[in-house]
Amino acid sequence: MSKKMLFIFNPRSGKGSIKTRLMDILDIFVKGGYEVTVHPTQAYMDGFKTAKKKAGDYDIVVASGGDGTLDEIVSGILRMDCTTPIGYIPAGSTNDFANSLHISKNMLQAATDIVEGVPHAFDVGKFNQDFFVYIAAFGLFTDVSYETNQDLKNILGHVAYILEGTQRIFNIKSYKLKVISEEAELEGEFIFGMVSNSTSVGGFKKLTGPDVMLDDGVFEVMFIRMPKTLLDLNEIIASLVSGNDTKMIEAFKTSSLTIIAEEEIPWTLDGEYGGEHAMVEIRNLKHAVEIMLPVNDKAPLINNLNEIQEEVLEPELSRTPETMEGRELSKTSEAMDETEAAKELPEK
Repeated sequence: MSKKMLFIFNPRSGKGSIKTRLMDILDIFVKGGYEVTVHPTQAYMDGFKTAKKKAGDYDIVVASGGDGTLDEIVSGILRMDCTTPIGYIPAGSTNDFANSLHISKNMLQAATDIVEGVPHAFDVGKFNQDFFVYIAAFGLFTDVSYETNQDLKNILGHVAYILEGTQRIFNIKSYKLKVISEEAELEGEFIFGMVSNSTSVGGFKKLTGPDVMLDDGVFEVMFIRMPKTLLDLNEIIASLVSGNDTKMIEAFKTSSLTIIAEEEIPWTLDGEYGGEHAMVEIRNLKHAVEIMLPVNDKAPLINNLNEIQEEVLEPELSRTPETMEGRELSKTSEAMDETEAAKELPEK
């Protein structure tokens, strides 16, 4: 009996590149044993509505598009408290989440990896009553993704975000707020805040710091204070580029935090507009969703590393003194059996 797949894709993401590969992708899925239902998204949040309504009726839901499309599908699944695993074929301009998990940029290879892969659980963020897959952020540059025209994204790709962002550098807005968590309490004036579960943000890698794991139950958190002087600004830039410590940047890991501001702050969730909020509660939903991935040692997943280590250790375990002794005894026994068998053969 074939398995049922719901394939939701954004036909406009990434210059509409999926259109020329759609038949080949479907062929891979069908040959992989799936009965496929295809749904091209029709408008903003259509992916969310479709996943919320139908995900529970399928064995897997595959998303293709940018980070925003993936966010819609994951949010729809979680809103229904559904456990259906997902697959992801990246087709957006930046694809931070796919970069973090080393999902192939080749659409056909990504489809093959879904069919041949194994499920891996990853953490998802709860943002008040919403969800995010890999980042919730406010402040400097964070509205670039959802305010950059889709056609501009398609034509220029990642460069579109940078071009739009450079227009904001001389118009920095700050927010007075308080951050409360078990690991840290902050208060002051900030120009940027980020709660992430990713090794790549806006196409820039390592911005979220070292030792990032997508299934460890904690977020990587960063807040940048308002620079008062040009020296402060240079210090911030130097720290972001080189990773040096500075009093202008607060960074820590946590599983939950509350942010209280003096005014409503516009947030972005996975590159899409997340509304304006004076207070937000963010919580890590550990292992909330499973995604199909190929077996490799690149994905920043604790469980994945454990599996790789077990595969490496198995040959070593088979070479313990006890097993080696057993093999020697087996060889001796086999030799004795051959000798006895030779004695029983009639002479010619």
